[in-house]
Amino acid sequence: MQIQINTDHNIEVHEGLAAHLRGTVEAALNRFSDRITRVEMHLSDENADKSGQNDKRCLLEARIEGRQPMAVTYEAASLGQAVDGAADKLARSIESALGRAARPTASEDWTESSEPQ
Repeated sequence: MQIQINTDHNIEVHEGLAAHLRGTVEAALNRFSDRITRVEMHLSDENADKSGQNDKRCLLEARIEGRQPMAVTYEAASLGQAVDGAADKLARSIESALGRAARPTASEDWTESSEPQ
């Protein structure tokens, strides 16, 4: 799973921070790593030089084999919190989408239960 980090002009991510942020996303999405080809992380500071609550934003977009890309956003007071929140949110979204795809449809349920035993 490839993780690409993009930032706006207000955020500078050094290699150590980038490795930490990638590790956070990899840990949250590890169980789906065989299905995810790429994750794009977009980090922004909504208030630029002014401080404020929840002004750091993380948008994560996952490319899943055979599916449309899935994207989530999360805003928090720090970049780490924003990435943590977005990664957890994306994991839940992927789990929900893949779970729905794995469940039998109502017609499949009916067919199986209507067979004589």
